Amino acid sequence: MLCALSGEAPQEPVVSKLSGSVFEKRLIEKYIEENGKDPVSGEDLTLDDLLPIKSSRVVRPRPPTLTSIPALLSTFQNEWDALALETYNLNQKLTRTREELATALYQHDAAVRVIARLTRERDEARDALSRVSVSAGAPAGDDAMAVDSEGLSAELVAKVDETQARLSKSRKKRPVPEGWATPDDISTYAVANSNSLPISQPTTLTSEEGYGAVGGLEGEVAIYSVEADKLERTFTVGEPITSSIWDGPRMFFSTAKGSVKVFESGNEIASFADHAGPATGLAMHPSKSILASVGVDKSFVFYDLSNLQRATRVYTNAALTTCAFHPDGHLFAAGTDAGEIKLFMTSTGEEAAAFPLGAPVQAIVFSENGFWFAATAKGQTTVTIFDLRKQGDAAQAKVLDIGSTVQRLAWDYSQQFLATAGQAGVTVQQYNKGSKSWSEQLRMAVSNAVDVVWGPNASSLLVVNSEGVLSVLGPKEES
Repeated sequence: MLCALSGEAPQEPVVSKLSGSVFEKRLIEKYIEENGKDPVSGEDLTLDDLLPIKSSRVVRPRPPTLTSIPALLSTFQNEWDALALETYNLNQKLTRTREELATALYQHDAAVRVIARLTRERDEARDALSRVSVSAGAPAGDDAMAVDSEGLSAELVAKVDETQARLSKSRKKRPVPEGWATPDDISTYAVANSNSLPISQPTTLTSEEGYGAVGGLEGEVAIYSVEADKLERTFTVGEPITSSIWDGPRMFFSTAKGSVKVFESGNEIASFADHAGPATGLAMHPSKSILASVGVDKSFVFYDLSNLQRATRVYTNAALTTCAFHPDGHLFAAGTDAGEIKLFMTSTGEEAAAFPLGAPVQAIVFSENGFWFAATAKGQTTVTIFDLRKQGDAAQAKVLDIGSTVQRLAWDYSQQFLATAGQAGVTVQQYNKGSKSWSEQLRMAVSNAVDVVWGPNASSLLVVNSEGVLSVLGPKEES
């Protein structure tokens, strides 16, 4: 009766219920503690499955084979052979494990490559999708998708050409309108009125005939009367507002959900959903017949306001952040998140010129002289004045250092005063045509100013800050 593990006669023999094999108790207990299995059958084995064998305790005699030196050498040889065989088996297992590990690593590398390819294809598909629109008026069973490539109608092209011809002639040597604010007037501006409007997270301010309208990210709009110094009414757009324009009885809003909405008397009369992503800016053509919107889907869209329908769409190579029409209407400027300002021909949509700004464009505004436009970029403390008559570095006519980040720009109709709104407040920069120099006429600490617009005859400035407080800046009243 020999132990199945040691091959020797056990001192405390036990037998396995599962395999019926005999083991030395201390050896099998250690094996079960480490492996939990029967070493012969491979089945799960516990200490309760071991039965002790009762036998008389005898003194184990020395094996007769170990009574001489040759016998001992033979025993040592057998032990060495067993050790060599065990080493061989271990090397075999190590080689097999290495092969399995190499296969697993290869499969992991292949999976990573597949994921990278699928991610790239997904991004390409998303980019392609941003250039495609589904026709809302298509039949229910028609799943076809088409890329927009239509141009402006002949009627709108004629309107653009007529507007350019008319306004470009009247702009030459145009005097400053009578009763317009002077630099001395503006230097005395102070906060005349200040009201907290029920708009959280304001994003935009627009004005019309003595009224100001403030919109915010919660989709609410507040109408404020400057003359009466009170809140007139509020209404809901329903989507986060990113930009707004007030023209006559109509108000236009772009939203973070890609919509462009038209309101009249507080009621929505039209809605467009042409942008695959947030619509980031609006601009009104001088003819009042065309509204433009830009979006992160790298496209700008023109709308025919006579028929309240889309007129054309043009795609660019970068997401668009803001926009403005030239005062003559023949050029359309769009700022990109790549830090460029691109000028397009309004009639054809063809790119005419590009001006680098170095960072995502925050705001663009044209001067009424028709030669200059001002722009600022996200996070910049400077405003760059560009000259349309020049190209390259020579196109930068002036760089104005405001001293704090700038959010919005507003150029007055007399083309003398450029207002800025930003984190540190409001400033007014004046260009003196006689001396051809710039000077700062006003710096007002309206903290965290979000947007600024000029009042009639530049006699006031309307400013809204990030807390929804609308301030009216005007001349100090003499006591």
